[in-house]
Amino acid sequence: MTKSVLLMLAGATLTFASCQNKKSESSEAAKTDSTSAPVETQKANTAYKPSFEGQTRIGSVKSTTPYEGKVLFSDLKNPWGITSLPDGRLIITEKAGTMRIATTAGVVSAPITGIPAVNSEGQGGLLGVRVDPEFEKNRMVYWVFSEHLPAGNLTAVAKGKLSADEKKIEGAKVIYRATPAYNGTLHYGGRILFDKNADLVISTGERSDTVTRPQAQHLNSSLGKVIRITKEGKPVAGNPFEGKDGAKPELYSYGHRNVQGLAFHPVTNDLWEVEFGPRGGDELNRIEAGKNYGWPTITYGIEYDGRKIGDSIQQKAGMEQPVYYWDPVVSPSGITFYSSDSIPEWKNNLFIGGLSSMHIARLVIEDNKVVGEERLLAKEGQRFRDVTQGKDGALYAVTDQGRLYRIYKK
Repeated sequence: MTKSVLLMLAGATLTFASCQNKKSESSEAAKTDSTSAPVETQKANTAYKPSFEGQTRIGSVKSTTPYEGKVLFSDLKNPWGITSLPDGRLIITEKAGTMRIATTAGVVSAPITGIPAVNSEGQGGLLGVRVDPEFEKNRMVYWVFSEHLPAGNLTAVAKGKLSADEKKIEGAKVIYRATPAYNGTLHYGGRILFDKNADLVISTGERSDTVTRPQAQHLNSSLGKVIRITKEGKPVAGNPFEGKDGAKPELYSYGHRNVQGLAFHPVTNDLWEVEFGPRGGDELNRIEAGKNYGWPTITYGIEYDGRKIGDSIQQKAGMEQPVYYWDPVVSPSGITFYSSDSIPEWKNNLFIGGLSSMHIARLVIEDNKVVGEERLLAKEGQRFRDVTQGKDGALYAVTDQGRLYRIYKK
């Protein structure tokens, strides 16, 4: 065989291999192409038009890395919040007013005592939880709960020290109350985070009823807000409404309906939230200090009985648009950004616990826009209340039905 023929054959082989690689790459890309059909196939509740392309029903993506959602424990009592301890174990709140500690193998402690009484009627109870950034030194735990007072019920924030034997909370103290109180049992918000300065970020709801709903727009009310306070419960210096007459200095953003998800982006450190819409119009927002997020003046939803809300408008000057919205709703609760290297294609994606939708939503976000959506664990038939990333890089989720899941690379 001549040298020229050999070179021709080698070139053909390289070309074939290159084509095969491109075919493989194209096939892989097709699995994660956000121009594919949206995951939502049901008819929307409204005929409202999005304000920009990609604001709703973005194309679907599909994880190419094999993963598994394993049930670690099935007998929690209406778990609501979950977060990691420094040693990798998990601390979980239960709606009726107890906390549990769970190992990542699914061994769950007895209920922790010493927690002030909660009002667990309706949507109330023991809600979001976080541990102090210096927990290894001070063993302090912070949580949100619905508190009953003579004037009504409200969203409260408390802190206390986890005892050395981990059986009780010592010296529990309420550090903040979202006023005014109201005789209702809905829309408490309830998530809690520590920011990079070790200050607390809290979410509240506007308590749902039409008489309290307008307070989401009122700066003299804590209802329907994102709030930033110190570990002592005081407004953080430099908050956007500091020194403004008639405004609560602890407010960070306003115009929210019922915020049950808060998370900081692992790269940009931007604050993101999800909140329940009414019938349609669940929202994902990127929170900026002092901004108005519109509820109930603008919305992509309608009343549960089908009536329009207010003037039935979706845009207004001075009010922020959601980065993304859902119609029909997914009922978004706890959220977390994925920052592990275990599943690279999930890096910096947002994971959202869905209640009525009974799945965990994965959103791919680029340049502050959603570019792809996937539904995880949709066959489990569970109302996913909260999700967090563990110290081991796996995702951990709790459901209203009492399950604790570990979601990890196979």
